[in-house]
Amino acid sequence: MARRFAHHPLALVIATTALSVPLSVNADDVAADDVVTHYADLAHTTYLDALKAAKTLDEAIDALLADPTEETLAAARHAWRQARVPYQQSEVFRFGNPVVDDWEGQLNAWPLDEGLIDYVAEDGYQHELGNAGATANIIASDSITVGGETLDVSTITAELIASLNEIGGSEANVASGYHAIEFLLWGQDLHGYESGAGERPVSDYLAGEECTNGNCDRRGAYLDAVSDLLVSDLEWMVAQWAPTADQTYRDELLAAPTAEGLRRILFGMGSLSLGELAGERMKVALEANSYEDEHDCFSDNTHNSHYYNGLGIQNVYTGHYERLDGSTFDGPSVADLLEQNDPALAEALDSQIAASMGALGKLKASAEAAESPMTFDMMIAPGNDEGAAIVNDAILALVTQTGSIEKAAGDLGVDSLQPDDAGHTF
Repeated sequence: MARRFAHHPLALVIATTALSVPLSVNADDVAADDVVTHYADLAHTTYLDALKAAKTLDEAIDALLADPTEETLAAARHAWRQARVPYQQSEVFRFGNPVVDDWEGQLNAWPLDEGLIDYVAEDGYQHELGNAGATANIIASDSITVGGETLDVSTITAELIASLNEIGGSEANVASGYHAIEFLLWGQDLHGYESGAGERPVSDYLAGEECTNGNCDRRGAYLDAVSDLLVSDLEWMVAQWAPTADQTYRDELLAAPTAEGLRRILFGMGSLSLGELAGERMKVALEANSYEDEHDCFSDNTHNSHYYNGLGIQNVYTGHYERLDGSTFDGPSVADLLEQNDPALAEALDSQIAASMGALGKLKASAEAAESPMTFDMMIAPGNDEGAAIVNDAILALVTQTGSIEKAAGDLGVDSLQPDDAGHTF
C-alpha cells in the first residue's frame, strides 16, 4: 500500500493575525528575530549538506554504471545511506514552510508502488488497490498506459521521470527521489519480517548476455537520470534559503512578522514529531504490522531515517547542527528564547528531547547491533513484544515532547499552534 503525508496549505496551519513576541531586554539577551534568521541559516546549511551528499551519490552511481561490480554497487549503496543523513535532518523544515512541502514529494514520497519503475516479484507484491500504474514497468516499456492516457517513455530523461510522479492520480506512483533510487540499488526486500534487505544483483546493470532481468541499458539510464534529478532538485532548494539571493523563500520568511517565523519553526518541530514521525512513520507500521509501511523499506535503513528525523527536530530547537565535514554550526535558538521566558519549561523540554533521541538511539542501536540485529521491519512483526516496546517507547517520547513544544509556543507568543497529528490519536 502507498500513502504519503498530505500537503498542508499555509492558510490551514498558520494564522495571519499579528502576534506579540517577547522583546530583548538587554544586549546579552537572544532576540526572536535573530532566532528566525538563524533558522533560515540552519536550513540553508542543512540543504547544502544534503546537496553535497547527493552529488557524492550521483558520482557513485556514475561509477557503478561505468563499471558494474559488487564493489561499485556496494559503494553506491553506501553513498545512498550517507545521503539520507542530512536529508532526513532537513525534513523539520517541511512543515510550515510551503516551499518545502510543495517540493518534497518529488524527493521523498513513500511508500511507492515500485512496479511502476521496474520488474517486481510476481508473488507477494503488495500495491495500492486499483492503481493502474502499479505494474507499468517503465524500464521495460516504450510506452505505458495509465488512467486512460498512453505516454511515450521510450527515451528516459530526468524531465520524463519528474512528469510521471502521481500519474493516474495515484500518490503510489512515485517515479523519482531517494526511494526510487533506493529501489534501483537494492530491489525489493522479499524477506518480510525476517532479517535481510533487497538483493538486486549487480548483473541487472551489465551489458549483453550478462544482463539479468532484461533492459539493463534502460535500467542504467533510469538510475542515471533519477540521480541527476535529485541533485538538481536539491540545488533549487539550496537557492531558496541562500542569504545572497533575491526573491527567494528566505526573503519571504524574514520579511514576515517575527511571530510568524516563530510559528513556522515550532509548527515544523511539532508536526514532524507528532503526525509524521510518531504517527505516519511509526504508529501506522506498528499497528498494522506492515513492512510495506516501512520508510526505507528496500534497504532496511529505516532506523536511521527515524533517528535523523528526530535529530533534525533537536537541531532546530538548539540551533546546533553537525556538518558532514565534522564542523558545527550554532546560533540563537528556540531553546535560548525559552530559557529566558520560562526556565522550568525549557528544562523540561530539554529533557524530553533528550529522551526522544535516547529512544530513537535505542531503535538505531538495536538495528545495528553486531549480534542479532533487529531492523525496523523485524520490530513491527506480529508477536515481537521486544520490538514493539522499542518502537512504542520512541512514539511516546515524541508525543510527550510535542506537548511541551505546544506549551513553548504559548510562552513565546504563538497561540493555538496545533501541530499536525495526521489524524492519529495518541
